Amino acid sequence: MSKERNTISKFIEEHYLHFNAAALMDAAKGYEKHLEEGGKMMITLAGAMSTAELGKSLAEMIRQDKVDIISCTGANLEEDIMNLVAHNSYKRVPHYRDLSPQEERELLDGGFNRVTDTCIPEEEAFRRLQKHIEKIWKDAEAAGERFLPHEYMYKMLLSGDLEQYYEIDPKNSWMLAAAEKNLPIICPGWEDSTMGNIFASYCMKGELKPTTMKSGIEYMTWLADWYVKNSEGKGVGFFQIGGGIAGDFPICVVPMLYQDLEMEDIPFWSYFCQISDSTTSYGSYSGAVPNEKITWGKLDIDTPKFIVESDATIVAPLIFAWLLNY
Repeated sequence: MSKERNTISKFIEEHYLHFNAAALMDAAKGYEKHLEEGGKMMITLAGAMSTAELGKSLAEMIRQDKVDIISCTGANLEEDIMNLVAHNSYKRVPHYRDLSPQEERELLDGGFNRVTDTCIPEEEAFRRLQKHIEKIWKDAEAAGERFLPHEYMYKMLLSGDLEQYYEIDPKNSWMLAAAEKNLPIICPGWEDSTMGNIFASYCMKGELKPTTMKSGIEYMTWLADWYVKNSEGKGVGFFQIGGGIAGDFPICVVPMLYQDLEMEDIPFWSYFCQISDSTTSYGSYSGAVPNEKITWGKLDIDTPKFIVESDATIVAPLIFAWLLNY
């Protein structure tokens, strides 16, 4: 007996019947089936999904145990927290396509960094976080401790020090929801982020040692151990939002375990979906169709595979709405 669907889910079921809309529906049903059969799910976040406020739906996905691990870029790791503490100072520029170079420079001079139609306020966002995370970094180094990038972020969030700045309902912050659950996070290439750049500047000034921050290799070895422990039974699915390192880094853990560590019984990823606007014909790893991943030892012949060639800011919240039965 099929469950009674609420408004958004019912609309999707009735109207999303063909082309990318149908692929969205199929992917959502596949995700749901995977969880119902006891599977676990990784979600990967590329692009500027945190600045797009995906936390409004992703945080509830985390709270309802519909995601077991997240891989994200350093930008997504920090930009959700920036939105949490500086939302009222963000500036939206709907006519961003019409901006002249002079107008872009005026935004910079005004302390704004633009992401498509949304400008992040440097002073209220980056600098507000910097003074708190700097202390956590330096305290760890003084104690001879080392942590992964997201673990430092969790410490900052769970300390309560940022509560004085909250400018959105905290239930809409996916990083806060993740910190409260101690959700596993993989953040490859963290150095390519504002906080990563700030950390590097402290190292160059001799105020911190690079070793105080654990590395991408340590993320990979941690993920390998997690995958081995969590891939029994139905296995682990892979829900990729966008492309890039957030997806390419963690999906490689399976061929690494199979080929390099010679764990011949390690299961492939047991579900795969990608929301992508990348084009395969340009030699893009991000846009590679799921079947190509079979040749790399990531997916198997019978792995449920879905690709929705569309805008992730539209598609991901709709799939999450289906899973949350909104």
